[in-house]
Amino acid sequence: MVPLHQITRKLAAFAPLELAESWDNVGLLLGDESAMVSGILTCLTLTPDVAEEAVRLQTQLIVSHHPLLFRPVQKLTAATSEGRTIQTLLQQGIAVYSPHTAFDNAAQGINQQLAEQLELREIHPLRPSPLPHLNGLGTGRWGKLETPCSLREFLDRVQRVGIAGNPETNDAASSFVLYTGDLNQSVSTVGLCCGSGGELMQQARRCGCDLFLTGETRFHSCLEAQALEIALIQAGHYSTERPAIEFLARFLQSEFPELRTQASQIERDPLKLKAF
Repeated sequence: MVPLHQITRKLAAFAPLELAESWDNVGLLLGDESAMVSGILTCLTLTPDVAEEAVRLQTQLIVSHHPLLFRPVQKLTAATSEGRTIQTLLQQGIAVYSPHTAFDNAAQGINQQLAEQLELREIHPLRPSPLPHLNGLGTGRWGKLETPCSLREFLDRVQRVGIAGNPETNDAASSFVLYTGDLNQSVSTVGLCCGSGGELMQQARRCGCDLFLTGETRFHSCLEAQALEIALIQAGHYSTERPAIEFLARFLQSEFPELRTQASQIERDPLKLKAF
């Protein structure tokens, strides 16, 4: 077993909490740092089903990308899903740590992983951190393609590397993305932000990006993309973030080989595709 504080210290070194957005709620959100841990479960979102999975696995720590208690609450009762989940975790002595946007923006974080999957070169943050000790890091990523391609070809690349894969069937034929732009337009510089990153699109355009990829945006962001003359790809919130949860489990297992560490096996994208 390992003291919880050793694990949280390793997580904070891997994804420095100073990289988190100002509005975020990151770090240890539930638990006693002096507690002992023998098992870790990673997940994208801590739902009641995932909490029950952690109980079945006799896990003492859940590392949930999306934080619990994201907004201020005045009551924690069984009348709400979040209240029931927190009561279960407290009764079972299960701690919760959330790296969220700190993990998004880390040196080996989700945005960096997406940029490397898409084979971008000369990768930089879209919004660099002002902190000297985090030089070269920050929010989002942008980079250049070794060889420019059409938007149609880039969409094929997104599917090929699995960013838009169906999380339940892993069937490439059923994967899809939403996009704006001309399929024949040239793409040479790409900006991206996992999850819901539409607010970075203008920054991507200022960096000279022809295309911006994110998980999801508002309808008006699509209109804004047309006005900015930048192609926009929405690959799905779950699809752009969930693969990194598997990576996080492997990272923690390598750092603490004596612990039982795994990614949630029951978590699924709540959105489903129906063909007509």
